Amino acid sequence: VAAVVTVGTNVTIAVATGLVGQFGPAAIAGYGTGSRLEYLLVPLVFGLGGPLVAIVGTNIGAGQRERALRAAWIGAAMAAVLCELIGLWAAAFPRTWLSLFDTDPAMLDVGAGYLQTVGPFYGLFGLGMALYFASQGAGRLVWPLLGNVTRLLIAAGVGWLVLRWSGGLNQVFLAQSAGLAVFGLIN
Repeated sequence: VAAVVTVGTNVTIAVATGLVGQFGPAAIAGYGTGSRLEYLLVPLVFGLGGPLVAIVGTNIGAGQRERALRAAWIGAAMAAVLCELIGLWAAAFPRTWLSLFDTDPAMLDVGAGYLQTVGPFYGLFGLGMALYFASQGAGRLVWPLLGNVTRLLIAAGVGWLVLRWSGGLNQVFLAQSAGLAVFGLIN
């Protein structure tokens, strides 16, 4: 089940790349560069989440459910705060990140639009990922799986619909934001 969550995250990014690709190479470059920051959040959260698997699992096994819950929420809060700080920084100063990779104005505009729209939701992504790890320790992966599938459906389905109805790239990014928010909140 844990592998399905990982695959779902990658499929979400791939589908979004396909949606954004309809706006041309500069749009793909901008989105791709911006979304790589999300990928870099995964190892950051893994640094907190890996130990959460053991801490939560050990406490569940010892019958210390309250202690396991407290550890899960502390770890999730730490991940959420760290990811939110990065997301807010990226939203406020998107060109700092993007210009590390290219200086094409069209790429910078699309990437900035992505980071300004999705970056403020990175905290919920961190929250959801940390709780996903805690859920592994508890041996209960139904909610993380449901959260990830729902994220995929929103990002892909709603993203596709708004692209067809409005034709705007920003609406696709809003769908990505909604998907991240739902992922974190469901977990």
